[in-house]
Amino acid sequence: MKILFLGDVMGRAGRAAVAAGLPRLRAAWALDFIVVNAENATGGMGLSPDHAKALLDAGADCLTLGDHAFDQRPMTEFIEREPRILRPLNYAKSGAPGRGHAVFDAPGGRRVLVAQVLGQVFMKRAFDDPFSALEPVLRAHPPGGMVQAAIIDIHCEATSEKSALGYWCDGRASLAVGTHTHVPTADARLLPRGTAYLSDAGMCGDYESIIGMDRAEPMRRFITGMGKGRFEPATGPVTLCGVYTETDDRTGLARRVVPVRIGGGLPAEGPAPFDLDAPVAR
Repeated sequence: MKILFLGDVMGRAGRAAVAAGLPRLRAAWALDFIVVNAENATGGMGLSPDHAKALLDAGADCLTLGDHAFDQRPMTEFIEREPRILRPLNYAKSGAPGRGHAVFDAPGGRRVLVAQVLGQVFMKRAFDDPFSALEPVLRAHPPGGMVQAAIIDIHCEATSEKSALGYWCDGRASLAVGTHTHVPTADARLLPRGTAYLSDAGMCGDYESIIGMDRAEPMRRFITGMGKGRFEPATGPVTLCGVYTETDDRTGLARRVVPVRIGGGLPAEGPAPFDLDAPVAR
C-alpha cells in the first residue's frame, strides 16, 4: 500500500495548499491512503468543521488533531458526526468527544488503522500515559492480520518521547510518525522490526516564519518579553511536509519510507519528483 502522511497544516495558506495539492498527489504517486494532521488549520489553533470538510473533500482519508483538538468549539460536536476525524486517544482522563482511533477502508478491500496519542513531556497539560492508551489498540489490530496497515500519529514536544514510542510500536505498526513541533526531522528510516519512523513530519505552511506564525509578534516577545498583538499564521509560499511509506499487505510492515517536502523554501524530497504548481502528467 502507498501511504502519504502530511504534517501539521498551518493556517489559511497551509490549508489552501494541501487542498489544492492532495488530488494531484494522489494521482501522481498512485496513493492508496492519505492522513493529514489538521489541528492548526484554522487560524493556527484547532480545526473548524468547514475547514475539515474542505480537507476531506480534497482527498484526505483521515484527519488527526492534537493538543489543540477542541480550540474551535464547534469541533466538540462535529467530531461526533464525522468518523474521519480523530483526536488523541489519551486526550482526557474522563474521556473526550470523538474517538482516538478508527479503521478505514482502502482500495482493494484493504483496511487501515489510524490512531493518535499525545505526549506528556514538556506539554502544557498532563495527559494520560500514551503507551497504555495505545497498547490495547495495537493488540486488537495487528498489521497483516486485522488490518493491512497501521498508522500512528505521535503528537509530542520531545523527540526522546517520540523515539521511545516509535521503538515501542516497532513491528506493531506500519508507520509511526511524530507531529506537533512544525519542524521536519532528518531521521526517516525503517526500524529493526519493520516499522517506518520519522520523529517529526514538519508542517504544511510558510517556513519563512516562526513555526508557522508571522515573525513579528514572536520576535517581539522573544526580544522584549512583552506581547503587543496576537500570533497570526504566516501567509507566504507553503511547503508541504510529511512522509511517504510503502507497506507490504501480507505483513503490514513498511518496505520503504521517504520524507516529503514539496514547494516553498525547503529542499524538495519525495518518492518521485512533484511540482506543486505544475499540472499532473496524464
